[in-house]
Amino acid sequence: MQSSAKYLTRKGWYQTAIIAIIGGTYILGSWFLNFDNLSGLMAVPRAFGWLGVNFQPTANSVEYLPKIWQKLMQTVLLAISSTVVAAIISIFVALIGSKVTGINGGVQLIVRGIASFFRNIPLVAWSMILLFSFKQSDFTGFLALLLMSIGFLIRAFMEIIEDEASETMLALKATGASYFQVIFQAVLPQILPSVLSWILYMIENNVRDATLVGILTGTGIGFIFDLYYKSFRFDAAGMTVLSIIIVVIGLELISNQIRKVIL
Repeated sequence: MQSSAKYLTRKGWYQTAIIAIIGGTYILGSWFLNFDNLSGLMAVPRAFGWLGVNFQPTANSVEYLPKIWQKLMQTVLLAISSTVVAAIISIFVALIGSKVTGINGGVQLIVRGIASFFRNIPLVAWSMILLFSFKQSDFTGFLALLLMSIGFLIRAFMEIIEDEASETMLALKATGASYFQVIFQAVLPQILPSVLSWILYMIENNVRDATLVGILTGTGIGFIFDLYYKSFRFDAAGMTVLSIIIVVIGLELISNQIRKVIL
């Protein structure tokens, strides 16, 4: 009992210290950046009030809907295609890089390094780097989403393989099954539901990120939003935002229903 009480007391001190460090860091950052917290807090209601007045869709903004939905569907297809290609690449790379199904320690280390490299470069940075090489095009946005997705999915798939397929792998190896028999008849079928769940998550995430990519690469729904905003057609920009929200929520509801079926 006394040891438990000491543990809880020590844990409480650790939590208090972490909160104090975070709070101190915020105060120090505010001072360093000359950020007026009170003025910033007071500006929030005015900012939302301005958005509510200017970004409110009007009857005139309805005429922009065909163009908005055309670009929005283009963005959704871009996100889905980049995610599917990334998933195909990632599952095979994860198989050779996993501790359970990997070839050897050197390959596993290289794969983990590749996954960390792609994952830790921000999407904005990928977009800007690729923009210089491939100019403003849908292919630039596709590549930016593809490379970022590969980094996340390789790591996720390796963790799934190591968590869900390790015992199956050992059991089938003991029966004399070959490597490819174990992979295609046991490992892949077992991890498929979790893999599909991650693919659905990345599609949702990439649809949201594709808007930002479009602003940077001049394509898709992001380009339309940026065009309307910079030309002061705020009602059309508000209609664009509303359409994005509807599509994202719709995709989330659909993916949740699919997860219920496969999991």
